[in-house]
Amino acid sequence: MPVDSDWNDALVREVESATPDGLAIWYLGCNGFVLKTSGDTTVFIDPYVGKGDPPRTLRMIPIPFDPTDVTDCDAIFGTHEHVDHVHGPSQAPILAGTDADYYTSDSGHDVIAEERWTEEWDVDAGQLHEIEEGDTVEVGDLTVHVEPANDPDAVHPVSLVFEHGDTTFFHGGDARPGAFEAVGEAYDIDLGVLAFGTIGMIDDSETGEPTRTQWYNDENMIIEAANHLQLDTLLPSHWDMWKGMTTEPTVLHNHADSFDFPKTLTIAKIGDRVDLS
Repeated sequence: MPVDSDWNDALVREVESATPDGLAIWYLGCNGFVLKTSGDTTVFIDPYVGKGDPPRTLRMIPIPFDPTDVTDCDAIFGTHEHVDHVHGPSQAPILAGTDADYYTSDSGHDVIAEERWTEEWDVDAGQLHEIEEGDTVEVGDLTVHVEPANDPDAVHPVSLVFEHGDTTFFHGGDARPGAFEAVGEAYDIDLGVLAFGTIGMIDDSETGEPTRTQWYNDENMIIEAANHLQLDTLLPSHWDMWKGMTTEPTVLHNHADSFDFPKTLTIAKIGDRVDLS
């Protein structure tokens, strides 16, 4: 079923026509990103074009693309099993239309089985690959390392390190501090994405009662994680997505000011492009 994109196919065509000098990264809002390399490799991470689960979770940002419009994709990575990270309507049409490979953990594959991707969207089972900590995946001119993640709300989360030449990009999923110190020692990370949010009142999924909820890093936790990772640049994500859980990322300048890392802070809004070269 086609998605009603607020931006038609403008963002998809922008990515496809781009010729990066190094690694280009587009923020899709929520925790979604598209990476494109100078070697014409295109990878999506946690792309999500769903509307949430109204009235419990309400999407606060535009839907930036229709997955059926994507014609250039080599791989998609899902960091963990939550609906805004592994989601059939957002991702399976890309697989069906491009023959891209899909990589996620065992808990992500449980979602794929429940949503019947191979039946509902004609995804070939050979496109689906299970990953775990310690794995390395080669996608075009990208090398992807699967690393641990501490996300108390997820069953089996992973974090991802993308290497392109001398450039390194990190995506932490929704993880909080607790598993990143070894990652920071192992890699020289130029740009790292960490989920940032606030504490809000969200209806409990079982009782329906408003419940004090924290899903992502707060201001202090995200700077702690950035220090563990020894990030050159921090790009906070997820702060824009859910009503009652949004926050203001520019406050992180103050929280980061007295720490060694991150050295710089980049604020991206949905549709923005960041270049690493």
